[in-house]
Amino acid sequence: MNVFAIEYTYRPDSEAIQQIRPRHREFLRELLDSGNLIGSGPYTDGDGGALILIRLPEPASLTDAEELMNQDPFYVEGALEARTFHTWNPVLNVFKDPQSAR
Repeated sequence: MNVFAIEYTYRPDSEAIQQIRPRHREFLRELLDSGNLIGSGPYTDGDGGALILIRLPEPASLTDAEELMNQDPFYVEGALEARTFHTWNPVLNVFKDPQSAR
């Protein structure tokens, strides 16, 4: 599996984010149910934004991660100020792959 970290930038008081959040969370639930979502959540420092960690089967690339996250209602509806994608290697991995437990 390849792991990707995606940082979302948005204002903490964004009305668009507040309106779209229920559909964004439905999207994340679908990623969780499919085994692709490792974790997600907003930053709590008051600056807004969020971090999302996903896993995709090898040989997935940043392009594959971006294509998947392009389906997020936050992105589709233009509510984000920016997104940053990173490949990530969780060396001390506490994130168990539900597929490997079978």
